[in-house]
Amino acid sequence: MAATLVGGAFLGGAFNVLLDRLSSPELIKFFRGRKLDESLLKKLELTLLELNKVLNDAEEKQITDRAVKAWLDELKDAVYHAEDLVDEIHTEALRSKVEAEYPRGKQSLRDSLISTFTGLFDRGGMNSKLEKMIGMLDHFVKAKDVLGLREVAGRNWSQTRVPTTSLVDESCVYGRENDKEAIMKLLEDGNPHSIAKKVRYFSFARSGGFDSFEKFKEIKEAKCLRTFLPLNHRYHRGCLSKKVVDEILPGLIRLRLLSLSEYAIKELPYSIGNLIHLRFLDLSRTKIKELPESVCKLYNLETLLLFECDLLTTLPADLVKLISLRRLDLRGTNLKEMPMNMSRLKDLQQLTDFVVGKCTSINELGEFHYLLGTISISGLQNVKSSHDALEAKMSEKKHLEKLVLKWDKTTEDSQNTRDVLGKLEPHTNLKHLEIKNYGGTRFPTWLGDQSFCNMVSLCLENCENCFFLPPLGQMPSLKELAIERMPGITSVGHEFYGESGSSRKPFQSLETLRFEKMSGWVDWCILDAGEFLGFKRLSIKDCPELVSSLPDTTLRYLSLIKCQGIQLEWQKVPWVEILYISSFTGLKEFGSELVTLKNLKELFVDKCPSLLYFPLSEEMNHCYTSLEILEVKKCDSLKSLPLGLFPQLQSLKIKNCLNFETLLIPDGIELNLTSLSIVGCNNMLSFPCGGLHAPNLSSLSLRSCEKLKALPEQMHTLLPSLGYLKLRNCPEIESFPEGGLPSKLDYLYISNCKKLVGSRRDWGLQTLPSLKILYLYSESEDALESFPEEGLLPSTLKLLGLGSMPNLKSLNKRGLQHLGSLGCMFICNCPQLQSLPEEGLPTSLFQLFITDCPLLKPRCRMEEGEDWHKIAHIPRIDIDGEVIDRE
Repeated sequence: MAATLVGGAFLGGAFNVLLDRLSSPELIKFFRGRKLDESLLKKLELTLLELNKVLNDAEEKQITDRAVKAWLDELKDAVYHAEDLVDEIHTEALRSKVEAEYPRGKQSLRDSLISTFTGLFDRGGMNSKLEKMIGMLDHFVKAKDVLGLREVAGRNWSQTRVPTTSLVDESCVYGRENDKEAIMKLLEDGNPHSIAKKVRYFSFARSGGFDSFEKFKEIKEAKCLRTFLPLNHRYHRGCLSKKVVDEILPGLIRLRLLSLSEYAIKELPYSIGNLIHLRFLDLSRTKIKELPESVCKLYNLETLLLFECDLLTTLPADLVKLISLRRLDLRGTNLKEMPMNMSRLKDLQQLTDFVVGKCTSINELGEFHYLLGTISISGLQNVKSSHDALEAKMSEKKHLEKLVLKWDKTTEDSQNTRDVLGKLEPHTNLKHLEIKNYGGTRFPTWLGDQSFCNMVSLCLENCENCFFLPPLGQMPSLKELAIERMPGITSVGHEFYGESGSSRKPFQSLETLRFEKMSGWVDWCILDAGEFLGFKRLSIKDCPELVSSLPDTTLRYLSLIKCQGIQLEWQKVPWVEILYISSFTGLKEFGSELVTLKNLKELFVDKCPSLLYFPLSEEMNHCYTSLEILEVKKCDSLKSLPLGLFPQLQSLKIKNCLNFETLLIPDGIELNLTSLSIVGCNNMLSFPCGGLHAPNLSSLSLRSCEKLKALPEQMHTLLPSLGYLKLRNCPEIESFPEGGLPSKLDYLYISNCKKLVGSRRDWGLQTLPSLKILYLYSESEDALESFPEEGLLPSTLKLLGLGSMPNLKSLNKRGLQHLGSLGCMFICNCPQLQSLPEEGLPTSLFQLFITDCPLLKPRCRMEEGEDWHKIAHIPRIDIDGEVIDRE
């Protein structure tokens, strides 16, 4: 029944699209202008309405009546073909409308090639095609009576709004694992039209592999394909064969939705303009530097996503010809300015970015009456007058939720800058506002006005000429406030809270307050009315001149960085759960003053060079009973850490504490740790005698502990849950502890551990049943010329990384040949590596990365390289960042 409802919804959606198209003013005007038979449009509309009446009955009866099911399946194909035909007519109508507004000059040859349907629009040919389509649908009208289909009450499928960009027939949805098999089966049926009839949606799940011309060439015959998108690429940016982009995609001329998101493609072919039906195009997170002008021929395009295309600096000049465009996502691009005449895209509902340039005026925004969501307006230094800013009509855009106003540099004309900001007053429905690099000496009166009763977040950043803050305390719904890089502010006083005579409590909704890089800020006037009692987060960073006490609050998060003039009065913040302290040079110990923080769960201490110890006295044993995460960085006076003080501690990180020597663990205590990382502690010699009894520890990372001689004792029994072990720049560790490594270990990383690598024959990795990932970088092991030795590596490995072996000359075939599960291999920085094993690499490999191996690189060149035949079976090969396209 669920499949029935889905099928009905999509067929109803197709009816809906058709009926909308047939009644569109552009289409009717086009017919009249070309003197086509307008009555045919009415006949087609009436025929569709007649069929639509019996959809409910047909959807119910198809479950038990095969004849009805066959009728409905054939009707779906007919309706899709009708949609294609009407779409082509509508596209030509849009083209005529655009060209009437933009008279074109001399047409290039490739422009003429893109108009593939021009021959359709002679009077006789077009009328004939419509008559044929009506005749075909008439057969279904007659057949419905034979089948006994009637109009019944129920869901009206034509009213089911299904986006035209996602008409997916679920019976023909293929994922990566079975795409090829399913399509090949259709081809083997001997009927090439079976693909055109059945396959309308194609998705491929990417697992970081190389999507080659061979994963895709079978779909060239799927002429009715409507949807093409990648799935499951959360962790990897994939590589798509250039042949797929250049030769396959432009031929799929029925596509409505195309997504190439997160593929490392650098350009689109000019023939992308052939996809005249396209409604949705997603190029987010690709490497494109520009869009071909032919994109501007996609007159049906409603959505264009260019999110985080950071190499994109310009848009096509004719982008304004995309008159159907409703959504344009430009976040994360590096556009220099917008194309001219953007105001002609009057129906835009989402425009994330607008860059004011030398040739584009901000007043273009005045025509966008339906903007939703977020818009960032940058380049405001190019606004010539406040009148232009007024014409942007920001105060009329009542559906905007977030507005970012950004000057790219501080201008010398502060008065004009102030006037411009004054005229950019937004609608009071606005919820989020950011103002960056504003060069005025004061803010306009609208900022902070209590009429902005919907404002929930506000950020003022790098407004370096301002000497006073606006009365932000009077905005009743403000929850988040950030004030950054405003060196002219020396005092935060009564003006910050609002009118002194007001009965309204200032900051009545504020939860998060952040001050950052306020180099001139000295005084903070805290009122006595408990204005911060609703606080949850307070962050003060790089305010070196500030002399103040903490406000009485119900804070949950407190961060104090480079503001040691603040008095650490913990009794004022008794509810803190997360505490970050940095650059307090006078702080010597955490002791009894923290007793009041009963809810403290996370403590981060950074750059406190005088911190000597955490107290060991009996009365302090229960001071940190709630602490779960502890990080201590760059506290050079700290020599030891008593883990007995932290019975609930789960994550511990000690980094760059130059004099740190050891962890202190009372006899018989079982630690609750799940993660332990010690980095840059060069005076640490060893772990406590007897090892770490931490049965839940899953991750252990040791880096740049240059005097550390040994890992914790009895790891195989005391650390039974350890799955991740990373050892880097620990040259004095000689071996793994007696008994070996824990059996659950599945990730092992070893880099620049000379003595440990020297004892590799005693590692016993073959005894580890779970080990799947191994990285070995032996930067100082000069004697290593051949690797790996036979029997060294376990057959369970799925990923192997080898590198920084200055004298490695060959890979040992006997050490690799048994790795039947190996899927991915990295070889990097091996300047003497001359060749690959004659027998080749394991046949299970699907990814091979070779970097900084100058002797090996030329031997692996496609076809001509001497080692090419050894790796030709591997789907993805990446050499120094260049993917080999084997097609």
